[in-house]
This record gives sequence, C-alpha cells and structure tokens, in this order.
Amino acid sequence: MRARCLLVTALAANFLIGADTPAPPPAVVSKFLDLFQRLRDAQDKQSHGQRQPISVDLRDSEINDYFRYSLKATPRPGIESVTVKIFGNNYISTYTIVDFDAVERWKPGTIPELLRPVLHGKQSIWVDYRFQASRGMGTFSVEKAYYDQIRLPAFFVSKMIAIVAARQPEKYDITKPLPLPFGLRQISTVDHTVTGSN
Repeated sequence: MRARCLLVTALAANFLIGADTPAPPPAVVSKFLDLFQRLRDAQDKQSHGQRQPISVDLRDSEINDYFRYSLKATPRPGIESVTVKIFGNNYISTYTIVDFDAVERWKPGTIPELLRPVLHGKQSIWVDYRFQASRGMGTFSVEKAYYDQIRLPAFFVSKMIAIVAARQPEKYDITKPLPLPFGLRQISTVDHTVTGSN
C-alpha cells in the first residue's frame, strides 16, 4: 500500500511539474552565471566608491560548454555554434558555424562573387584572432581565416564579423574599441585559459 502511495505521488508530481520541465543548467553554466552576478555586484559597489576585486580564470573547455548551452538558450543571429581554443599571448582560434545566407541578406555583396559557390547556407569557418584588452577596453585583429582548405582574406572576414556583430542585440561596433563586459579592466590568455580582473 505504501509503495502504491509513493508511486501515485511521484506520478502526480510529474504531471503537476510537467514532463517537459527543462533540466537544470550544467554546473559550468551556473559557474558563469555566478561569475557574471559577482562582477555586476562589484560594478555596482564600484559606482558607490567601494572596490571589490574579482579575478576571472576560465578554461577553454568551460567556455565551449557555456557557448553550447548559451546558444541553445538564446540563439544569436547568424551564428549556429562557436568553439574556441585559447593560446598564450592573447591568441584565440575559433571554429564557428555561420549562416552566410543571412550575412548576404543583411548586406548584399558582402560575400565575394568568387566565394559565393561555397560560402552559402550554414558553413563552418576557422578564424584566428589576436586581441588586446586593458583599461576596460578591447580590440582584436583577424590573424588568419579558412573555409575548408581555402584561405579567406582577413578584410573580408573582418567585414563579415562587423555585419554579424551589428545584428546582435548589443549592436556591437567592432570598428571601435569595445568596452569589456561587467566592469572588467583587463583580460589576457595563457594556453587554454583566459584570465582577467575588474
């Protein structure tokens, strides 16, 4: 009798909660959300004259896990997925699936005529960046980029990034130094890790 009551209670709870209740986010997502909140709180205290130092130390595997979750939870226009590999000296390699049809719709003529037969639909590109970030601002440059074995001109990739960045809810303008998020003052890399502080 007791077992039957437990079974009925479990089934009723499942019905009331709903079978499609989303699973809790992975631990790495909680780590990121906690970090973002601590940085926001520190930023708020800073505006009231109180300094609360916070350090950032994130491995590329954690960043990739967060990107996978984040892009499913909040899709980004023109971007299907992003995977990063972090090297020292502020060098980052990315593997991104981009919707080239969307880029071309947003700004016709962006994709060079010669590349249109291959750069259409959702395709993956590999782009390496070098960035500089200090005093709360950051800039980056495209070091090299490839689609399959085809080397893509850096000016074309930069133009494409600018178009996609402008379509994001934050309306990024990559032609100017970008403010670092959450009051961060500096960011740098060592192999497989991004470090920073507010």
